Amino acid sequence: MSHRSVKAAFDKQIVLLPIGIIVPQKDVTPSSRQADFYRQLTASLKHVGLIEPLVVFPRGPGDYLLLEGHMRLEILKSLGVTEVKCLLSTDDEAYTYNRHVNHIPAIAQHFMLLEALKNGLTEERIAAALDVSLDTIRVRRDLLNGICPEVVQILIEKPLSTQVFAILRKMKPIRQIEAAEHMVAGGTYTIPFAKALLAVTRPESLEDGPNASKKLDANSIAARSMLEEENGFLLRDLKSVEESYGTDVLTLTVSCGYLEKLLKNLKIERYLSRHHGEILQTLQQILTEVQPRTSGAPKA
Repeated sequence: MSHRSVKAAFDKQIVLLPIGIIVPQKDVTPSSRQADFYRQLTASLKHVGLIEPLVVFPRGPGDYLLLEGHMRLEILKSLGVTEVKCLLSTDDEAYTYNRHVNHIPAIAQHFMLLEALKNGLTEERIAAALDVSLDTIRVRRDLLNGICPEVVQILIEKPLSTQVFAILRKMKPIRQIEAAEHMVAGGTYTIPFAKALLAVTRPESLEDGPNASKKLDANSIAARSMLEEENGFLLRDLKSVEESYGTDVLTLTVSCGYLEKLLKNLKIERYLSRHHGEILQTLQQILTEVQPRTSGAPKA
């Protein structure tokens, strides 16, 4: 198998460039300047400085095309900064590592905040850097107080609002786990759904005791209605999967049979091994994993 070198997308060294020679590809719109993210990014650059360098492509002497970081560049200009750290791209393609951004889940933010506090940062400085109130920082700091460890593991990567944890905190640990599993099963992590789960929780499963049921009576009918609607969605999705399952399994079985026949051809296998080893390995892995599952499938 031949080993061909892969061209690096970026230079290893970060360079310091004058802002005046960096050419943006687009303008930052007025609506973007009014967004919360722009405000928070401005506060972060003021109090912490530039953490992630701009990505530029050198088109010639004193001419650098900006690929990534238009909002950061705009803010730095407004702050009077004259030089900025940049990462040099070897291609003018704007498809960079920031093209698809995964937002950090609430639980991950909580652990990051605890780590920052452990390393000596104060709540006041973090609040100033993120342009949020001290109360917001403290809510995130205490996010998992009263939440059982099993629920943390179930919801650790889920897109939850901090208010959902306040609702779960009113339930006893066993009910917290049940509620978290309901959210995952339905793929619903909204505040109204969490409130509905709380409203239909038995009094003995609430942290506040039997008196809590009096507070929930007014909303119980609406909550049950919401849960019934969610169950209806789940049943419709399940029915849709059941209807297509047979066809999908048959298609998968036929496809695997065709792949197996191709790979039995020694010329094809040698070619893939020599030029596309990763593809061959993936195909072999698919056959190994899928065939036992489809061995009982109907024959074409």
